Amino acid sequence: MLVDINGDPLTLETLDEKQTDNNSRVASLMKEYADHPTQGLTPAKLANLLREAEQGNLAAMADLAKDMEDKDGHISCDLGKRRRAIVGLDWNIKAPRNASPLEQRDADMLGEIIDDATWFYDLLFDFSDAILKGFSPNELQWDYVEKQQIITGYEFRDQNIFKTHPDNRNQLMLNDGTANGEQPNPFAWAMHIHKSKSGYVHRAGLVSVLSWPFLFKNYSVRDLAEFLEIYGLPVRVGKYPSGANPKEKATLLRAVMSIGHNAGGIIPKGMEIDFQSAANGQADPFESMIRWCELTQSKAILGGTLTSQADGKTSTNALGNVHAEALSSITQSDLHQIEQTINRDILYPLYALNGKSYAGNRRLPRFEFDNSTSDEMRDLAYPLRSLVSLGMKVPKSWVHERLNIPIAKDGDDVLEAPTEPMSNNAAALKASSLAVLKSEGMSNQSQAQLDTALDAITSGDMREEYKTVLQPLLDKLNQSEELAAIELAELYPLLDQDGLTDLLTRLFFVSELWGSLNA
Repeated sequence: MLVDINGDPLTLETLDEKQTDNNSRVASLMKEYADHPTQGLTPAKLANLLREAEQGNLAAMADLAKDMEDKDGHISCDLGKRRRAIVGLDWNIKAPRNASPLEQRDADMLGEIIDDATWFYDLLFDFSDAILKGFSPNELQWDYVEKQQIITGYEFRDQNIFKTHPDNRNQLMLNDGTANGEQPNPFAWAMHIHKSKSGYVHRAGLVSVLSWPFLFKNYSVRDLAEFLEIYGLPVRVGKYPSGANPKEKATLLRAVMSIGHNAGGIIPKGMEIDFQSAANGQADPFESMIRWCELTQSKAILGGTLTSQADGKTSTNALGNVHAEALSSITQSDLHQIEQTINRDILYPLYALNGKSYAGNRRLPRFEFDNSTSDEMRDLAYPLRSLVSLGMKVPKSWVHERLNIPIAKDGDDVLEAPTEPMSNNAAALKASSLAVLKSEGMSNQSQAQLDTALDAITSGDMREEYKTVLQPLLDKLNQSEELAAIELAELYPLLDQDGLTDLLTRLFFVSELWGSLNA
């Protein structure tokens, strides 16, 4: 009998039907429309909603989060940036350490299944819904295809059909109307719980953090609208004659209230409407409050503000890079959490049902995103070259794993460094150097030949100004390569790159030759 990764027993019959279809209570919840708790939202009402979520009523929290995302364009925009940052990345599936041929074959098989899954990238995006709401429930669809049990699709389920177990507030249960709820079937759900902060599942999402700025912002927007209506229009004063009856007064009042918006109206004869200058007032306090709320929302979602808003004062390039690095670290955390869910709820079921090397939960293949960049390759390549030249032994497998570059197999076409034709001076230098290598010991003749080789570097087509600049480098090269490297770092900006490359190629060739002879 198979068990899931948590030890719960599994029967293949549970994969044939959707759990939500078999439970009438859950099916009825799925047909209900969501409440809109933000209508008439007050601090007291918001506190009650969060308290209900803490007591297990996740529907209230989910409906609040949906309203916030629908009504607040700033929250929707920043969440969209963070959610889409994890979609579209390359990925790979790695076999366990020291994998046997059968384990490697199973890892390749799982990679083919997921690579062929047209629903996979949609699932990644739906996983990110948990960033705001704390968790994202997705019911999997299974089918037996070509002698394999594979996932053929999924259905995103609303969070309001779930509750937490009264004895374990981290355990999600289907709300079937009972006190404890119904446990989700093993292998039937991809349940991603996203920890934006530590705590029980009802506190894991950002909804509890963003709800208060959302509330204060709504108050400020409402007050700003009232301010513009009151202080942005001229004051209209209606005058009625002495002895006017209530009906005439009501007619004048309607005319006064409508004439500011309609730019026209009628009043009874003998009455007047005077327009006074608009009352003095400032909208700055309301706008400052709205701005504070939006900046707080950006900090909570993206870790900074410059990726969403720039005030023209602090939006420097250096500070922008700092904020970009903060967002990158948040994205890394999001990716690692989603990797864990994929390994547990997608990869493990496929491996347990189809893997030929499956023998328990200890040696499992793992899913990993490839988030390496060309900048990372460049930053690693140059230090590695220096470290290897100093004698450090760096395993090739570590470099391949660090850069996510697959190891070439026998028969694969591999990249090769281009070879350039050797110049006449370089050819003469090579011939002279080979003659030195053939000589035995460090005789006077070989010393003279080596001096001739060194002279070839500073003669010929080398420009006079280069001789002056490179002479200190040649002197330091005779002492140590480290001193030459320091001198080179200082001289490099002054030199033509193509000419310098050719000269240094010859220079270090002779340097290595000198070291070999001295050794």
